Amino acid sequence: MSTTASTPHFTPDPHSYARPAEVSVQHLALTLRVDFEARTLAGHATWQIVNHTNSTELLLDARDLLIEEVLLGDLTGEPTEFSLGTPDPVMGQPLRIAIRPGTQQVTIRYRTTAGAAALQWLTPEQTAGRRHPFLFTQSQAILARTWIPCQDSPGVRFTYEAHVQVPAELLALMSAENPQARNEAGAYSFRMAQPIPAYLMALAVGDVVFEALSNRTGIYAEPVTLPVATSEFQDLEKMVAAAEELYGPYRWEQYDLLVLPPSFPFGGMENPRLTFVTPTILAGDRSLTSLVAHELAHSWSGNLVTNATWNDFWLNEGFTVYFERRIMEKLYGRSYSDMLQVLGNTGLHHTIAELGAHSKDTHLHLDLAGRDPDEGLNEIAYEKGDYLLLTLEHLVGRPALDAFIKQYFAQHSFQSMDTASFVTYLRRELLDKTVGLEEKLQLDAWVNGPGIPAVAPAVHSTRFEAVAQALNNWQHGTPASELPTSSWSSHEWVHFLHGLPQGLPAEKLAALDAAFGFTQSGNAEILAAWFPHTIAAGYAPADAALHHFLTHVGRRKFLTPLYKALLATPNGAERARQLYAAARPNYHSVATSTFDVLVGTA
Repeated sequence: MSTTASTPHFTPDPHSYARPAEVSVQHLALTLRVDFEARTLAGHATWQIVNHTNSTELLLDARDLLIEEVLLGDLTGEPTEFSLGTPDPVMGQPLRIAIRPGTQQVTIRYRTTAGAAALQWLTPEQTAGRRHPFLFTQSQAILARTWIPCQDSPGVRFTYEAHVQVPAELLALMSAENPQARNEAGAYSFRMAQPIPAYLMALAVGDVVFEALSNRTGIYAEPVTLPVATSEFQDLEKMVAAAEELYGPYRWEQYDLLVLPPSFPFGGMENPRLTFVTPTILAGDRSLTSLVAHELAHSWSGNLVTNATWNDFWLNEGFTVYFERRIMEKLYGRSYSDMLQVLGNTGLHHTIAELGAHSKDTHLHLDLAGRDPDEGLNEIAYEKGDYLLLTLEHLVGRPALDAFIKQYFAQHSFQSMDTASFVTYLRRELLDKTVGLEEKLQLDAWVNGPGIPAVAPAVHSTRFEAVAQALNNWQHGTPASELPTSSWSSHEWVHFLHGLPQGLPAEKLAALDAAFGFTQSGNAEILAAWFPHTIAAGYAPADAALHHFLTHVGRRKFLTPLYKALLATPNGAERARQLYAAARPNYHSVATSTFDVLVGTA
């Protein structure tokens, strides 16, 4: 899929109005002022463009932006005509700009509006330190267009520079080369020399400080959170080194983490050079850091080789899940990664059951045209994609698969990949070299068929087998306090809680709570697995902790099953609406777009 400027290849993207095969963006110079009082970003975006077809029109994506002026050239250039098309609630509007065949730069003066779905503005009370406001962006999948007029398709890459003005007491960070300390003027400059797609554009502004972990890794966090975070992520450099040993050099120079306030809607976001992570992984025992391995792996699968459209999302996530578990195995052993594989596989089966065994939404290659691409952000892309690679490993062996993956990343660096092109590459470089291998793999059934092909190998975990035995013993009368749980990780506890029978009465839950202190756990994964049982049983001692969790944690993975559990109880709809009304101001729009429909607004 290599391309040149004269013969560009862009896979048609149903979620972008842009026509990059005619005119594509190449470099962005962005200048913004962050206004916490007005909750707006204001400034200008100067795009360097390449006109492949002598076109007289540049099309960009925009949503809920106030476009003030468009100039040909830089800020000193002449004004040109522009128009915004009919708004679509998901895709926003096409921004049509009149250009000349020889135009090389276009500058757009604009500001964001209250509807900018990528931006979350937090009050001081919504942060860990409770002293200063906080802003962060979440651009994936197609929300970059709500804070930057851009060609918002994962198949379009560009380099960028930025100048951002913020209040003097706050630090600004981006998915770019970052400052490691505040300056008195609140003025920050950024540079991203490697080309990235728009969904990896990121900005965060807050009371954060930095601590280096190695000469290329470090942690940004609020001052009150930093000591816990640096302890939790001490193995970060080891993770980067392990990833490089597997699949080649890290191509982004620096790898830092930014620990966000709890309202962040995802576990993590793989913004280049600066992964955003949720504080819900700060378990105190480094047991949830596989999420960091996942975001790190995206530095190869996703950031380096990117899905061309959101229909090809599995190419980002399937490879990343497989890579993540290989990193964790390298650092902590096969028994550890086996637990992650079983947990993921369980989630995959649940998702297939929820979507329907014959649903086209369980295909790896999706058809999301006319829908919000967020509908494809589920376990199919992640776990079915991983399961395909695991099956391939089972058939060809690790050395052959590792050589293929390493070559795949090297040959397609800083390019996009669609499913059809990947299948062609996979056949040529691996499958066609062994007679009958594609038939054994059942490749088309994975990519274009529902569910899980029968060829998929079984997954198991010896550590989970011990958990199952303990659970069985408890069900047959062994007191909870006598179960051999002292060495269990978070994953074993979650597996134990998932294995509890449905409909346990409150007194049984009370006995478990007395032995293990689930309700008072500081571990978000454990709480998220515990609360569905307490909700179903009407276990009142957990109500206050549930209320606190729902109103302080914004991670959609945890919240969705809890609201569903509430809705499934008698009079649960009213309780869910009341809790949601209290919690909603703390959630990002990515989460509220889900829960406004699921729960309804009071």
